[in-house]
This record gives sequence, structure tokens and C-alpha cells, in this order.
Amino acid sequence: MSSHHIVKEKQEPALYIDELGNFNEELLGQLLEWSPTLLVNGDNYDKIRSLGIKVDVLVNGKEADIQEDTKVIQGPVDDLMVAINHLYEEKFPAVNVITRKFDLEKFAGFEDKINLVVFTEKAKHYPIKSGFSVWKPAGSEFLIHGNRYLEVTNLTQNEDEVFEVVNDGFVEFTFSGQPIYISEPLS
Repeated sequence: MSSHHIVKEKQEPALYIDELGNFNEELLGQLLEWSPTLLVNGDNYDKIRSLGIKVDVLVNGKEADIQEDTKVIQGPVDDLMVAINHLYEEKFPAVNVITRKFDLEKFAGFEDKINLVVFTEKAKHYPIKSGFSVWKPAGSEFLIHGNRYLEVTNLTQNEDEVFEVVNDGFVEFTFSGQPIYISEPLS
């Protein structure tokens, strides 16, 4: 018996490739598994195309020699801002971003517009609001970006400013103000 999955448009997070670098191909395959709307900037377009991947939206790229049915969007600002603003205007609820380096200043401010998860070669980064809790096994690690005034449960901080889960169970983050970003290493 086979199963068929029907994905409603915009039900899956879009995927924006800002910088592919040496990103894990298996994880890329997992992010592409449900055929999300794929946005790629001009600098990465040829590489993605050479992998045989269909690009839906080319961001700040040249219109010459593009795949059939690829939409081209241009903007006066950074490719990331053009891509995120396009997804926001198109009412996408979420986006996964692949980039080489997580830069808090680049991503701060988008968390109220769209659910955002940023993947680099070694970690995933995402914003959380106060009261966020998640179950994690003991030894799991988090980095916390931005707000240093927060209360955490079931976490201890080591000398490298990495927070480690003490016991299997829920971890909770409580703080005031804007959402903060946390990072988890990719296994």
C-alpha cells in the first residue's frame, strides 16, 4: 500500500539559499523533501541549478539563461531582505534559510514577520519568545544570542557560554523584551 502526501501551497516552509557553502547535502535533501518554494540568490543560482534542483524564485539575479517558470525578483537591498520581504508579501508563514554564517544583526527584526529557522553548516538558529520550552535529552547544547538577562530551567552554562541540558526533560527560557535567538548544533 502506498501513501500519497498532498501538500497545500505554503503549508511547508519556503527555503531560501543565501550561501550554500559546504552545507550538508543530506540535510539539504531533507529540507527539499516536501518540495518547498525555493528561492536562491544570483550568486548561488548556477550551483543549485547544476545539482538539478528546480528554483522557483531567483533573487537579485540576471534574467538571462534561467529555468522555465522561474520568477525573478529584484530589490535595492540585501538579497536576504528582498527574499524575506517577498515571502512576507506573499503570505508565507515560514522560511528556512541556508547561509554560511549566522549574523544576528542580519536576522533580527524578521521574527515578527515570518517564522524563521537559519541553517549554517554546523547549527540551526531560530528566534524564541519568553516562555518557550522544549524537551531535550541531557547533554544537548544551546547558544543564546542577544538578551543576556534571562532565566532558564534545566540548563547549566559552561565556560564557553554554551548552555547544556542537565537532565532529560523540558528546558524553559524566560525573559522580557523582544524575542531572542538560540542555536543548536546540527548532529
